[in-house]
Amino acid sequence: MTDKKKNFITRTITSIVFVVVLVGCILWHPLAYAVLFGAITAMTAWEFCTIVNRHADLQVNKLITTISCVYLFLAVMGYNLNMAGSEAFIPYLVSIIYLMVSELYFDNKNSIYNWAFAMMCQMYVAIPFASINALAFIAVPMGYGQYESVYNPVLVLSVFIFLWCNDAGAYCVGSLLGKHKLFPRISPAKSWEGSIGGGIIAILASQLIACYDPTGALGDVSYIKWAGLAATVVIFGTWGDLVESMLKRKLGIKDSGHILPGHGGMLDRFDSSIIAFPAAVVYVYTIQFL
Repeated sequence: MTDKKKNFITRTITSIVFVVVLVGCILWHPLAYAVLFGAITAMTAWEFCTIVNRHADLQVNKLITTISCVYLFLAVMGYNLNMAGSEAFIPYLVSIIYLMVSELYFDNKNSIYNWAFAMMCQMYVAIPFASINALAFIAVPMGYGQYESVYNPVLVLSVFIFLWCNDAGAYCVGSLLGKHKLFPRISPAKSWEGSIGGGIIAILASQLIACYDPTGALGDVSYIKWAGLAATVVIFGTWGDLVESMLKRKLGIKDSGHILPGHGGMLDRFDSSIIAFPAAVVYVYTIQFL
């Protein structure tokens, strides 16, 4: 068996396991969702700190940075579930203060860059994953001006479906028809034709979800709203992919890690999601006021 065929088999097995675990945990129970994305946040933050420390000659505090990222995810989840008030964010603020002040007591030659990348990890990892909670938990009116926060996996899962459809469509269409480079300086393999094809596939998938969504995640059945969500996810997901590609280019690495056989690291797997989820939150909350 050739190395190319072995790599294809490895990638396929990893993809199947990844999808089964992700979809299963999202649909199964909010606790499974919390454990899964808490773990994903931890691994992604740790990986980010590892690659910048190794390839940018820095000493970012991996442990505290990772803990703060996971805590923000859990704090936002608790806040959305009405299990905790705004005081839940105090420990997170304390961790940020620690990351800033602690550099005063270490004789690191790149203290400013340690600060910068520790804060970038919060912006690039913690906030995007924490924002998923705004899609996962929706307020349901209970009467008399009261609301109950209910777990609804449809929006979270739909974002991943749109990203997967976009990736598959972009690859197939780009391979067959790709001629005009989308962003050759950062990702020479991407083409406008592939990106447009992937977007069309994602929008078509959104129409199926609009037909069969039993929860009314975007209110009454609205094909236009679902198409808008798919387009938002595709556009910002593509930017997320390009941002991670630029990060790796600047650090001089091919993959962010090796935790997912055949796929690289967590940042490689969730690069599109990191910008797509905050954008999806902005879109969903914006259309509620239109």
